Amino acid sequence: MDFNDLFRMGAELIQNNSDDATTGLDLDAISGALSGVLGSEDGGIDLASLATKLSDGNFGEMISSWFGNGENISIDLGQVSELLGSDKISQFAEQLGISTESAEQALADALPNIVDQATSGDNNLVDDLLAQVGGAKGAMDMLGKMFG
Repeated sequence: MDFNDLFRMGAELIQNNSDDATTGLDLDAISGALSGVLGSEDGGIDLASLATKLSDGNFGEMISSWFGNGENISIDLGQVSELLGSDKISQFAEQLGISTESAEQALADALPNIVDQATSGDNNLVDDLLAQVGGAKGAMDMLGKMFG
């Protein structure tokens, strides 16, 4: 699974969630908006930034569930704002023509699954994450900060 597939999967989750504001949105538009919010300069997902923010904010159990195997712990709207920042959520909402609340809900619906898919299975993107955090040593330093 590549990054475009991940953004597309997230877009489908958002389009099919329970919020009427996102039901009729174009999948390509949602994918593009997700890329703007979660993307890195190289066109991938900025997993390192997400992991760092999660570790800084007492989200240890949540990040373990997203990056590990098993069920993903959900994220609430306030945590989405804390994790991504209000500016990115506003950008996402504006790009799609939806309210900030709908944008937060959409991201809360998609984010755990996007990160989980990026970091699990045979076709995971963990190598990309390791490169972003300085290899295995950088990952261990980050994990030590999260759980130490």
